[in-house]
Amino acid sequence: MGQLFLSNVQKFYGDYEVLKGVQLEVKNGEFVVFVGPSGCGKSTLLRMIAGLDATTAGDIVIDGLRVNDLPPVKRGIAMVFQSYALYPHMSVFENIAFPLRVEKMEEEKLKAKVEHAARILHLDQRLQQKPGMLSGGQRQRVAIGRAIVREPKIFLFDEPLSNLDAALRADMRIELAKLHRQLRATMIYVTHDQIEAMTMADRIVVLNAGEIAQTGAPLELYHKPANIFVAGFIGNPKMNFLPVTCTGVSDAGVAVEYEGQMAIIPVTPRQDVVGQPLILGVRPEHIKVGQGDITLTVTPTVIERLGAQTVAYAALDGEGENFCATLPGSAAVRPDQPLAAGINVADCHLFDEAGKSFDRHVELTDIDMNLISPTAA
Repeated sequence: MGQLFLSNVQKFYGDYEVLKGVQLEVKNGEFVVFVGPSGCGKSTLLRMIAGLDATTAGDIVIDGLRVNDLPPVKRGIAMVFQSYALYPHMSVFENIAFPLRVEKMEEEKLKAKVEHAARILHLDQRLQQKPGMLSGGQRQRVAIGRAIVREPKIFLFDEPLSNLDAALRADMRIELAKLHRQLRATMIYVTHDQIEAMTMADRIVVLNAGEIAQTGAPLELYHKPANIFVAGFIGNPKMNFLPVTCTGVSDAGVAVEYEGQMAIIPVTPRQDVVGQPLILGVRPEHIKVGQGDITLTVTPTVIERLGAQTVAYAALDGEGENFCATLPGSAAVRPDQPLAAGINVADCHLFDEAGKSFDRHVELTDIDMNLISPTAA
């Protein structure tokens, strides 16, 4: 088993509150990713679960046992750090075997465990080599192997791919996803990279300033962000935001005005917003060249040709590059030439002045739910 429950977990450094009453349940076998900007508390929370940092208040419960006062070795966890932390004078075999030798495991059983982990990680031909002879990705797999042989209840990963180059990071994301399916183990993974979160997680926990901004499956956060912070953090390039004014509400949604253009956004209306300033959100990939329900005339200042896609950045109101459109790779757009950018209301998100989102009229089908949460399917 590998169930984790955090109950009102707080962390103070002096008078500074780093974590503000985190409440979270992680089910057995889930791959949960903590994501958020630097300083949001995600690594601190992981270290508290591991027992490397003390908990100021609240309870950390693993498989029904409160572990706040237990040392890391007694918690049934294994942690993989950003740095590989390998012993350079030891072989790959001995690096993986190290925690088992500390436990004084008999040699035959130790050898079987190490060889099993090495096969899973495709290191069986490297067991007699030293870490200095391995690539960065292979070294990280050795560190993961050292965690696997302990057979922990929960694997903890603290930004394990950040030291790798882009190609290796992509390869290791695939390897970790395969490893999770193979082991069926509970994994908690910390990253600042929302692409890693979207591609690997069963469920994402988005942290902001020591609080959980939203918890959900990747596609839930993409289609129905709870607030403007999550909407801007999930998705790459990030969502565009436009200031609009509410002109009325109806069963069809919320009517808004943007620079003289009127549109009804299909969201659940609220009576108290009529006449109030709101924020319209649209993702760059939902913008098309030409007319839409709302059309902006923008002048791209930077064009990125990525092959399958072309990304255009433009300034609104002449200040800053704060509008982005992801277009087909063959789109005929050029810097400093005006472009009609069309927005369809079905693709729009709407937020109030406080940043809370209106509930979108987007229904997730059974197929969507299977894609969203493979663990729950």
